[in-house]
Amino acid sequence: MKSLRPAGSEIRRVGSKPRLPRDVYVLGVISFFVMVGFGVVIPVLPVYVRSFNVGNFEIGAVVSAFALMRLIASPFCGRLIDLMGERLVLAVGIGIVAVSSGLVGIAGSYPQLLLLRGVGGIGSAMFTVAAMTMLLGSTSPALRARAIGVYQGGFLLGGMAGPAIGGLLAAISLTAPFFFYAGTLAVAGIIGLILLRPRTIRHDASAAAADVVAPIPFRMVLTDRRYRAACVANFAQGWTSFGVRSALIPVLIVEVLNGPTAWTGLAFAVAAVAQTIALAPAARFIDTVGRKPAIIGSFAAAAIIIAAVPFAPNIVVLTVLLCLYGVAAAFMGTAPAAVVGDAAGSRSARAVAVFSMCADIGAIIGPLVAGLLADTFSYGAAFGVGAVLFLAAAVYALRMPRDVLTGSPAS
Repeated sequence: MKSLRPAGSEIRRVGSKPRLPRDVYVLGVISFFVMVGFGVVIPVLPVYVRSFNVGNFEIGAVVSAFALMRLIASPFCGRLIDLMGERLVLAVGIGIVAVSSGLVGIAGSYPQLLLLRGVGGIGSAMFTVAAMTMLLGSTSPALRARAIGVYQGGFLLGGMAGPAIGGLLAAISLTAPFFFYAGTLAVAGIIGLILLRPRTIRHDASAAAADVVAPIPFRMVLTDRRYRAACVANFAQGWTSFGVRSALIPVLIVEVLNGPTAWTGLAFAVAAVAQTIALAPAARFIDTVGRKPAIIGSFAAAAIIIAAVPFAPNIVVLTVLLCLYGVAAAFMGTAPAAVVGDAAGSRSARAVAVFSMCADIGAIIGPLVAGLLADTFSYGAAFGVGAVLFLAAAVYALRMPRDVLTGSPAS
């Protein structure tokens, strides 16, 4: 019997199983190339910054500069999307990050490096907001977490290869990873321009599937406890996952565990494998059991794990902890983003921008505070603050209303 659905709907079925729209898979491919390059830079950047004879605070400032410019640029991304469409904003943003990253490799001084990372943050904001707005606008609530899982899966697959490649490239030159990053970003931008469909076509096709009748006013979104909980969770993620973890773990491995830079890449790659394996079950759990229990459980577990990281006696124990953290991150990265789509609807550029800004604020303050704590007190104090923020996010999520599940069919 032929299934009944609105004409042009983006949710297609094979038998009784819903299929995600094509744009979701294209965004997954783009995220893979972005993350391969970013993963190459992860094990190198703190050590590269250290080569300019600066301390932990200055290393944290480089991470914060990228996040600061993301924060400044994010409020304008919604207007740019309205004028240019998600596809073009995404491609231009990736191009900006590509050029600035290549120039980082030839920076002649610390101030130049700091400035170039800041410029890259502008492009990153454009890419992030455009991609997530397109993703949420292309899927129904019943498949939202799984769509986000595909997108994040691209990042994670790139995260498996990227850090390992970065560790190998670092053995050749500390600047080579930045040129490699620029190349992978160029590929991602070209894919976006060629394969992603224009907004007018995609919006018309997906309107029925995404249950869109009218944009939800942002002032109403702000009053939604679900959205506020998602923003608190993203702030904690920005502080600890995007800030403290990226800024201090590479230095911890080199200076405390006395390991080579390549160890960082390998440890992060193994953790990315663990997170990738957990991603599909996590997305299904979030779509069927609910967003609220996923946020509470994963953030509470991550708090315990991240507090233990600076006390790891060797690289093996540290890698195990990072793998456990990766499993929790599979839930932490998917559930809050799905909540944003639930609260704001599919036409959610402004809500996505503010949600992204919460992570950026955390990523600005987190590395600076963690660097000062590490220099003044200990690495334990630096990671301990991140653990407290994760616990706060879990506690705040208790205020979320009970999940109203959409009854999505198992696939």
